Amino acid sequence: MIYLVDTNVWLEELLEQRNAPEVRNLLANTDPRFFALTEFSFYSIGIILEQHGQMEAFEDFLSDLVIDSGVAKIRLDTIDVKEVLHIRKKFKLDFDDAYQYVAAKKHGLTLISFDSDFDRTDLKRKTPAQILK
Repeated sequence: MIYLVDTNVWLEELLEQRNAPEVRNLLANTDPRFFALTEFSFYSIGIILEQHGQMEAFEDFLSDLVIDSGVAKIRLDTIDVKEVLHIRKKFKLDFDDAYQYVAAKKHGLTLISFDSDFDRTDLKRKTPAQILK
């Protein structure tokens, strides 16, 4: 099974937030080739880390997790954005969450996220701890 790892999961680890140990455990115990990252998440992580003065962390993330590890990189086509807008309204999601939802659906991926907004959708989500069980 391939997992789409939401932006907030990566940021927990990169910014050493409350759930960082749970994310570290997931990353240490799961082959990175089972993870996917949207292009949208990748750029969002870069922007957020820049805002936190953590561009060195972004460089490490780029090298270690994105280039060298085998994490799949996926993107939506322009035509898919219509579906993002539809899903945004249907489930009352933010644009970024709707993007993740559509990407997971389109590619048949299980979504890993700390964002409970996904629980309102038919897709739902798993936390890193749930994946490891």
